[in-house]
Amino acid sequence: MTDEFRLLAQGVVEYAIFMVDVDGLVTGWNPGAERITGYRADEIIGEHISRFYAPEAAADGRPEADLAMASADGRHVIEDWRVRRGGERFWAHVVTTPLRDEDGRLLGFGKVVRDLSAQADADDGYADLRRTFAHLVRAQETERRRIAWDVHDDSIQSMIAASMRLQVLIGQQPEATRQVLVELDASIQAAVRRLRVLVAYLRPPTLDGSDLVASLRGYLEEVVAGWGLAYTLRHELTMEPSPEVVVNVFRIAQEALVNVHKHARAAGVEVSLTEQQNGLLVRISDDGIGIAASVSAVRGEHIGMIAMRERAEAVRGWLNVESQPGEGTTVEFWVPGAAWEND
Repeated sequence: MTDEFRLLAQGVVEYAIFMVDVDGLVTGWNPGAERITGYRADEIIGEHISRFYAPEAAADGRPEADLAMASADGRHVIEDWRVRRGGERFWAHVVTTPLRDEDGRLLGFGKVVRDLSAQADADDGYADLRRTFAHLVRAQETERRRIAWDVHDDSIQSMIAASMRLQVLIGQQPEATRQVLVELDASIQAAVRRLRVLVAYLRPPTLDGSDLVASLRGYLEEVVAGWGLAYTLRHELTMEPSPEVVVNVFRIAQEALVNVHKHARAAGVEVSLTEQQNGLLVRISDDGIGIAASVSAVRGEHIGMIAMRERAEAVRGWLNVESQPGEGTTVEFWVPGAAWEND
C-alpha cells in the first residue's frame, strides 16, 4: 500500500476499507472499518473474513467463494448481510478487488464495505421490492386456496365416492377377491387422509392475515398439539405486521414446525416472537435429536429449507439454523421493520 493510498484509506470513515491476504486473513484496517464493524485494528488483524459473514453464509463457504469470484472476474460486487461485533447484522454493499503484482501474481484482496442499513427503509428500489413481494404473496396465497378447494371439492370427493362403491362390492365378492378389494379400499382411504393433510397445509384454517400471534397460536393448538408435541408460544410485539408479512412469517414458521414433526423426534417445541433491531425476530426451538454436524441445514437438501430461506431473504431478512446432534434444533429468522408497514 502506497503512503498516499494509506492516507486516503485512513481518512475515510464512511466506508470500511481493509485488506486481506490470499487465505482471507485481514492484513489492513481503516477507521471506517472500525466504525462500521465495531472491531479495532488490533482485534481483527490476522482474523479470517468469515467473522463478518452471517453464520449460515460462513457455513456455506461464501467468504471463500467471494474471493474466488473476485480473483476470476477481476472484481466482485454484492449486496448481502454482514455482521458487526456482537452479532448484529447489517445490509451491506461489498466490493472485493484482487491485488496483483507486476507479474500477475495474486497478493491478496482489497475490500470496500458500505453500510446500507440506514438507507434501506427509504430506498426507492427497496420500496418497489416490498410492493412486488406483497403482490407475489397475495398471488401465491390465492393460488394455494384455489388448489386446496380443487383438491377438497373434486379429488377427495371422487376418491370418497370410489371408496364407498368398493365397500359395497366387497360384500358381494368371494373371499379371494374380497381381500384384494379391502386392500385397494385401504389404499384409497390412506390417500384421502394425505390429501386432507395437504389441503390443511395449503390453506390452514388458522391463518389470519391481520393477526400473526392468533394465527400461530391457532396452528399450534389445532395442528402441532395433534402431533403429540408440547408447545410454548412467547411474544413481545407492540405492533402488527402487514398482512403480507403475517403470511410470510406464518409460512416460514409452518415449514419449520412441519420439519420438527417429520424429522426431529422431539417432545416439545418453543416459538418466540420479539422485536429486535427494528424488525421481527422469530425463533423456533425443539428438543429433538438435532442435525448431524456434517449436514448444513441452511444449504438444505430439501426444498422446504430452501423455501424458508428465500421467503426471509425476499424482504431483506435472514434465516439461520443452529443444531447439534442430540441437542435439538433452532430455526431463527428476522424480517426488517420496514417490511411491517403497508404501502
